Amino acid sequence: MIVVTGGAGFIGSAFVAKLNAERVDDVVIVDDLGTSDKWQNLVKLRYADYLHKDAFLRMIEAEQLPFPVKAIVHMGACSSTTERDADYLMENNFHYTCRLAEWAIENGARFIYASSAATYGDGAQGFSDDDNTSLLLRPINMYGYSKQLFDLKVLRERIANRVAGVKFFNVFGPNEYHKGDMTSVIFKAFHQIRETGKVRLFKSYLPEYPDGGQKRDFIYVKDCVDALWWLLNHREANGIFNLGTGKARTWNDLIGAVFAALGLPPQIEYIEMPEALRGQYQYFTEAKMEKLRAVGCPTTFRPLEEAVADYVKAHLLAADPYL
Repeated sequence: MIVVTGGAGFIGSAFVAKLNAERVDDVVIVDDLGTSDKWQNLVKLRYADYLHKDAFLRMIEAEQLPFPVKAIVHMGACSSTTERDADYLMENNFHYTCRLAEWAIENGARFIYASSAATYGDGAQGFSDDDNTSLLLRPINMYGYSKQLFDLKVLRERIANRVAGVKFFNVFGPNEYHKGDMTSVIFKAFHQIRETGKVRLFKSYLPEYPDGGQKRDFIYVKDCVDALWWLLNHREANGIFNLGTGKARTWNDLIGAVFAALGLPPQIEYIEMPEALRGQYQYFTEAKMEKLRAVGCPTTFRPLEEAVADYVKAHLLAADPYL
């Protein structure tokens, strides 16, 4: 059985869709559905069972899992970069991951977990996933720090050769619809264009970046799950890896691609950034991808314009937008 935590969430449900496409449905989804709309991500998927994340942890700790586990793909976490409850993030993102990893290693299960590009903070140390660089990183929000803590544990306890961590950069694509304020700018831009005919972007507060010229490494979720599938099937490929395209693009490029997919000329309004965000805003991210390629991962990444066009035309405009 393959356990996918966060399996009703954005990347998790997209990965279960990838498993199904590869004719794998011996899957247990672990999540916390609550009153959210995440359940809609599950409707088209094939899986053996659903467990609440607390129930799954109790089974793990009591050694009472009723099924054998081949792998745990741990995508479950609070992914809000503005979450202020540090104790919650410590327990939900860090300690929960520690418990699952310890169990997986002790029981010979493959363990793949989600880290984040938020660990790179303001980018002062660059964006290399080299282990020595990882030790020097200083995240600028609590979410990034909660992810960095487990990366540091992996390195400190010398288990990087027994697990695979993935530092996701700016992921976008179908199945993110439940995420509210944490949906991608593409999703938000699509709806802004339909409602107002224009898109609002934050102004830049650094002279080296023009308004809309801030750069991020945007990666399509369909490419992400291809890489996760490869890692699942190559247990020898371990360590902490970046997962981005390796090519930073501007917000203006991104919004231009959305307008182009809709057959419209770009209309962008630049607005003030909230004071609370200015001290923790990343002006530039770009994944160094040599480490993942060095272990043999063959995944290629769609150009931004192609990925945005697919998302807009095949999903955002579609009557059934889920994977």
